[in-house]
Amino acid sequence: MAAKPIAMEQLKQVITLYKEGQSIKGIVRLTGLSRNTVRSYLSRIAEDSSNASKPTDRELADCFYNQDTAIYKSNRYQQLIRHFEGADRELSRPGVTRQLLWREYMEQHPDGYAYSQYCYHLQLFLGKKDVVMHLEYKPGEQTMIDYAGKKYHYLDVETGELVACETFVATLPYSGLIFCEAVRSQKTAEMLAGTNEMATYIGGVTQTITVDNMRTAVTKSDRYEPVFTDLCYQLSEHYGTTFTATRPGKPRDKAMVEKAVNLVYKYVYAPLRHHTFTSLAEINHYFRIQTDLLNLRKYKGSLFSRRDLFEQHERPLLRPLPTTPCLLKKCSILTVQRNYHIQLREDGLYYSVPWQYVGSKVKVWYDQKTVEVYQDHQRIAVHIRMNGRGYNTIREHMPLNHQQAADARGWTKEELLYKATRIGTATAGAAESMLGNSIYMEQNYKACFGMLMLEKRYGPLRLEAACSLALTGTRVNYTMIKNILAAGIDKQVRESVDKPLPAHDNIRGAQHYQ
Repeated sequence: MAAKPIAMEQLKQVITLYKEGQSIKGIVRLTGLSRNTVRSYLSRIAEDSSNASKPTDRELADCFYNQDTAIYKSNRYQQLIRHFEGADRELSRPGVTRQLLWREYMEQHPDGYAYSQYCYHLQLFLGKKDVVMHLEYKPGEQTMIDYAGKKYHYLDVETGELVACETFVATLPYSGLIFCEAVRSQKTAEMLAGTNEMATYIGGVTQTITVDNMRTAVTKSDRYEPVFTDLCYQLSEHYGTTFTATRPGKPRDKAMVEKAVNLVYKYVYAPLRHHTFTSLAEINHYFRIQTDLLNLRKYKGSLFSRRDLFEQHERPLLRPLPTTPCLLKKCSILTVQRNYHIQLREDGLYYSVPWQYVGSKVKVWYDQKTVEVYQDHQRIAVHIRMNGRGYNTIREHMPLNHQQAADARGWTKEELLYKATRIGTATAGAAESMLGNSIYMEQNYKACFGMLMLEKRYGPLRLEAACSLALTGTRVNYTMIKNILAAGIDKQVRESVDKPLPAHDNIRGAQHYQ
């Protein structure tokens, strides 16, 4: 019997011609089979009694095919199959060939298969292992992104050089809708720009975005729990989606985007091959035209296009876009300084955090518009990004005494005198005395404000009495009034003043002065 069985239809034809009385020569001429093959099958027909009637396909298989598998049940063949285990991994190693594997096989089994039969069975073995699972995609569920392997170019008019650029490619595997964008490189900023443009072109966002294990997307590849870059986390938060990654070493996981790349070569690259572009913007203008035409092409043998499927089934399921595109945020790990501020080294500006975090390590996310400070994944401060130099301080981040000092700096002389007058004439006199010194004006304002704050602790009556005592001296200041109140001297004076006069014969009464 031939090593490779003939097809069932050929076998039926041989049987029919044999029963019609055709000779071996005639069967060979009519079927195109070799003489030995026809002889082999005719000998089997002569041995089998079932040929007297019209056999079924199952009967033919049992007679002419299943018996042939005896060779595959032999010890010799089983030895070969055990040898083939791991052959696909071996062949992937540098320098390993089928010839080398066969020589190693023959060293172990001198009575083994010849090289041609070895290769034949090896190919069958590898083909059985390399099975492909058909994947079903749901509308609006997934977007796949990748970069085209072939670079595009534009002419730098100033230097006359051809500048290479990458092509960012995305597809929605359910409808097959395709997007492509020329970018300068595969770096983080370009991936951000490509994703933003893709979201705008689609008009929404799918539930997840699938990437391969590119460095700008994945920091640690893993079959089950890959670790994504900060860029992916920012995009996820901004667009309300998630990121997934293909399995390492499994290119079929991204077969749809690979197909999209090939279509970009055929329907975008090829029609523009005679054009000379002078900028990325010009390239993308024509890319967009060709991509639109590609998405409007009807699928072969159908009445609908990628765009038709997308508009009908996917667009209604997309998540809406935010009002602005995602901005690239930078990240720094900084220590909160003693003045409860962190400094962005990029521009030398300072931003406050709650004073309780002094000395702590915090993660700072910032872009051109905002500065956000996090500790233990909790946002503890947010600022509008400043220009120039200086400090950006939020009052609530300051300890209480610093808040009071800051408040003092905001008072005017007139406001301080008005507040003092409402307490009493002595307090007003003390305030006026403090503010009269024009040499240390800022310090005088702080001192006067501090003196007025003593009212909250000691009350207006005691502050008025203390100021009255202070005014009897040659100099009035905050420390003097504070010490009088702390020692209770104002109380002693008030007690001596309020104490009633003792009755005595030598004391003149009020009538004496009438």
